[in-house]
This record gives sequence, C-alpha cells and structure tokens, in this order.
Amino acid sequence: MGNDIINENEINSLINKSTTDKEYIKSILDKSLDLKGLELNEVAILLNINDDELLEMLFENALKIKEQIYGKRLVLFAPLYISNYCSNNCLYCGFRADNDEIHRITLTIDEIKEETKSILEQGHKRVLMLMGENHKNCTFDYFIEAILAVYSVKDSKGNSIRRINLEIAPLNDEEFKRLSQIPIGTYTVFQETYHLETYKKVHPSGKKSDYYWRLSCMDRALSNGLHDVGIGALFGLYDYRFEVLALIAHSNHLDKTYGIGPHTISIPRIKPAKNAPLSQNVPYAVNDKNFKKLIAILRSAVPYTGMILSTREPAELRNELFQLGISQISAGSRTNPGGYKQGLSPTDEDSQFHLNDCRSSGEVIHDVIKSGFIPSFCTSCYRLGRVGGDFMEQAKPGLIKLFCQPNALITLKEYLIDYADQETKKIGEKLIAEELTKFENEALKRKISEILNKIENGERDIYI
Repeated sequence: MGNDIINENEINSLINKSTTDKEYIKSILDKSLDLKGLELNEVAILLNINDDELLEMLFENALKIKEQIYGKRLVLFAPLYISNYCSNNCLYCGFRADNDEIHRITLTIDEIKEETKSILEQGHKRVLMLMGENHKNCTFDYFIEAILAVYSVKDSKGNSIRRINLEIAPLNDEEFKRLSQIPIGTYTVFQETYHLETYKKVHPSGKKSDYYWRLSCMDRALSNGLHDVGIGALFGLYDYRFEVLALIAHSNHLDKTYGIGPHTISIPRIKPAKNAPLSQNVPYAVNDKNFKKLIAILRSAVPYTGMILSTREPAELRNELFQLGISQISAGSRTNPGGYKQGLSPTDEDSQFHLNDCRSSGEVIHDVIKSGFIPSFCTSCYRLGRVGGDFMEQAKPGLIKLFCQPNALITLKEYLIDYADQETKKIGEKLIAEELTKFENEALKRKISEILNKIENGERDIYI
C-alpha cells in the first residue's frame, strides 16, 4: 500500500522542477484561487520560486484562500500531555527511550483532571491529548478513561472542555473501532518524514520504526469508523520540498479513496530537546523564508484543510504566519505531563521539546485580536455532526465559513466575559462590533446579535 500513497520516484522527478516563465507561474497562482487545489507538478514549480514578486503573490493568495474557506477566525487549543513514557527511540525527541535523564511520569486520572482545570482557567474549550508511545505504562484502556475524565471537569466559571482531539500512536483495526465510539474530534498522526531511508535512520527502534504501519494509519482510521484525521511532517528531517509534495500526495490519496481529505495538516519544525541529537544538529534545517513559502503552498494546494501552527515558533514569526493561511493555533502550551498545574516553564528540561512562543494564552488572544483575526473556541461542527464527508462538502467550496465566522464571534464573546483582562475586553468588543456589520444576511446578523445578548445575560455554549 505504501507505494500507492507515496511514490518516491514521482516526487524525486518533480522536486527540482522550475521555470523562468513568470506568466505560467502566475497562472498557477490564479488557479489556486478557484479553491480546487493544485497538481503535484504545479506545487513543485511553486516550491522552487524565489522571485520576490511571485512570493508576495503566493503569500497574498494563501490568506485569500484561507479567508474564503474559514473567514477571519483562528481556532485556539492547548496540548495536554498525560504520559512521557515511550518505547520508541526517535533521534529528535526528548521523550525517546534512550533518554534516561528525564523524569518519566504517567498522570493519574485525578492529576489529569487538575491539568484540565488549569487549561480551562485559561479560557480554552478544546484540547489536543497526547502521550508517549508506550502501551505498558500508558494503556489504550487508560487513555480512553482519561478522555472521559477530561470531559467531566468544570472550572470556576462552570465551563468544560467541549472537544478533545488526539495525537497518539497508530492503532490497529479493533482499537480504531473502539475509539470511534468515543466522542473525539480529529485523530492525528505525523509521518514525521515521508522519505523512507531517512525515516529508517531517525527511527532506529520501537514500533515507530515501521514506516508502512505508520503510513497506513489513516486508512485504518477511516476504514474503522473515524470521521476526521490529521497528518503532518516534522520539517528538518529531509528536504522540505519532498515533504510538502508527499503531504499533498497523502492528502490526495485520502480524498480519492475515502472522499475525506485531512481535516488538518501540521507543519512543525524541529526544535531543541534534551538528549535528542538531531534536534541539536538539524539535518535539513528550514529557514524562515522557506517555511513561509511551504505554509502558503500547502494552503494553496489543500485549501480546505485546517493548518495548525504550534508554539514551537517564536511569537513575532507566528504573528507573521497568521497572514499566510494558518487556521488553528496552540496557546499557553506545555509539552510535559503536569506542566500546567505545576506552572512549569515552556523550556523545562523534561519537555518533549522547547517552545519559543512563551506568551500566556491571554497574551496570544490579545495579539490575535490586534492583528484583526478572530480568536475562536468553536466546536460546533463536531457537536452538530458536520464531520467527515459532511464537513468536506461544506469546507471545499468555502461554505463552512458561514458557520465558522458567527461561531468565532460567539465564543470570543464568552471568553471576553469569563476570562479576558480589561484591555482585551475593550479591543475584543470592538472587533465583534466591526465584524458584525460585515454580515450581508440580515437574518443571520440578527440571530448572531440575539445570541451575543444571551451570552451577555449569562447563557453559554450556544452555537450555529
């Protein structure tokens, strides 16, 4: 199956494809605005452009595409690590099995509830749950119990987590069938690198060393009842152009086979981690210019997907990348079990990797508003069954923003009342008022205004 998903010969034949014909490149950029995506050979040409004028067109188009699909909202979430035990030996990861200098822990159910409460007190409504890949110290049964525990928690405002996304080891058919009965959002697995030989080198031992088991994971997920899946590559392990082409090939395979492309694509770069040799000497480091380019290209080539940016990147760069098609961001993150409750530093030695955006969630939200985007805590699609093929039918033509934009304003209003400081309230209320005037449908505008008034009067968790 692997060769049917990732054809290395085809990708290698395209990777250096370029042209000096500016008009042809502009025609590719114009085509991307149709929201139909791009062919691999067209993506290859965009990956090899360096002309500043063309890059600026690419960047501008990426933002236009994102706003045609999702509007001006940026969805926020927090990662929740519950165990750092791992049987794999990934050479770029602080949790790798051979790192005997970190404190290993699997949180108890009560500790998970305490972490959840700390996250809720930041204003978050969705989390990404993660654990190391070690079923002996963190079993699948325990993980399911942990999911239900997270949903059970309420904070001092009476709010709870409304949706849990997962990033855990690839599962087998029976485990996916069980997971499909649990109320989760997106199930994510990064291939890390799609280049087979590189994959073998950087994953020398553990279950994760099986390239094809990992690559076929999303096929098992979608064949056994899951609706939404997320993919990603860890940029820096191999040539970023190869990884981008492979991500798009993987997306195309899922879309063609199941009618459901990736709900999300994540684009992390390798960051320093304790006793992780490749994180200190990145083999194929991606500079900021090329990082911006690959983000804009992925948005152009897979327009419907949610593009996720983590706190690995520094605050100033993150603010710039919001303008290139990013649609989901983490905020106030900790990448070690217990990090929220204990108030640990984002650069704590026992973290999976060091973070660079060390702002609090409140500071991130404040800056997102100042940038003209709408911080969104919306989970309505999951709650109303707009998932899988139904979501794709709404997202691909850009109809999903008819829900995204109103629900972003509604959940922002909740945040402003329950958690925001005075300055954020001020600029947030101004943003809501300005965005409300832009709705052309008067009936929808009235409905949103009515919901905003209900929230002002104490009601919560209302959505369209």
